[in-house]
Amino acid sequence: MGSKIKTLKITNFLSIAPTRVKTIEKEKAVPLPQKDSYTANRIANALHPEVQHLVISDIIDRGENAKSFVFAPDKENGTDALAYFSAGQYITISLTVGKAVLSRPYSLSSSPKDSLNGRYEITVKRAEGGLASNFMLDQWKIGDKVQASAPLGDFTYEPLRDGKTVIALAGGSGITPFVSLAKAISDGDEDCNLIILYGTKNKKEILFESKLSKLAKECDRIKVVNVLSDEDAKDCEKGFITADLIKKYAPEGDYSLFICGPQGMYEFLKKEIISLGLRPKFVRNEVFGEYRNPQKDEGYPDGVKESVTIKIRLDGKDYQITANPNDTILSAVEKGGVPAPAHCRSGICGWCHARLLSGDVYIPKSVDGRRMADSEFGYIHPCCTFATSDIEIEI
Repeated sequence: MGSKIKTLKITNFLSIAPTRVKTIEKEKAVPLPQKDSYTANRIANALHPEVQHLVISDIIDRGENAKSFVFAPDKENGTDALAYFSAGQYITISLTVGKAVLSRPYSLSSSPKDSLNGRYEITVKRAEGGLASNFMLDQWKIGDKVQASAPLGDFTYEPLRDGKTVIALAGGSGITPFVSLAKAISDGDEDCNLIILYGTKNKKEILFESKLSKLAKECDRIKVVNVLSDEDAKDCEKGFITADLIKKYAPEGDYSLFICGPQGMYEFLKKEIISLGLRPKFVRNEVFGEYRNPQKDEGYPDGVKESVTIKIRLDGKDYQITANPNDTILSAVEKGGVPAPAHCRSGICGWCHARLLSGDVYIPKSVDGRRMADSEFGYIHPCCTFATSDIEIEI
């Protein structure tokens, strides 16, 4: 028996478009629903608002050089609820100090659950010569209004990628994202074990000691080990966080290392971690802020002038500033009063992405987070790039 095979004529497709147009023309025009009427859009706006208006509701003293600032939503300026976040994320704070227009990322030390009750908390530690930290610690008071970004960053626990145990290596104010993670584990919002190795010079510099101790006593999935470099103290390790110390507390099987602290700590641990033989996916580094002292790097060029001129094109406007070449281009631009976009300040997020139109720059290899195409076609991340001559950029 034979069967007829129907062939498809290409020309039949030519009639589809006219038929569709006639069908549409027959229907009555109906106004489109408001964008906010779609559930997906409402969720997106709640989790990723363009800006969050906050008000300082409390200030907690954390010693001589640190304070925690607690924020509530500033309903008077249109923020009715705080965006939910994952433990380990940060918010970028916008500041104006004199003529300088600044942005600074701070990890949230509050729990994700707190955000549902209208509470964020960040902790600021004074940095020597730090324009933003000194301003916040010395000038901020309860009731002040603050603008912040939505929660950002991927320094978060992911069960599909990470080991069941997270070993947190913290230094100084780098403890803050791990306080949030500890709270999230205690609240049942994160399903992992947490071992914190927290390095400070002495017991006086330990942040959140009582809070973390209480969480560890209440939840057997949390362990805190204080590591003091300059002091002997009961129940504390002495020295630095080394590969041997990590091995001492590491569980059998896979585990993830989460690292957050100052630049020097990253440089030290990078060498230590090699001997652990961990797969790259099990080592997670939080951004540590702006790179400092580029002139000490082996690859830094000779003969850089004491000051450079930076010309900036931004949103159709032209600016020109005189800058210190030891400042990142982003920091120099901000000090010059130019409102440049930025978030992580560590070469990762790409928010400050700019095109180098002329001049020479230095980019430390360890923080060069550009895509290959950006590098090839002359784009830079000003937050981790240093001008070594007069330059011109377009942001």
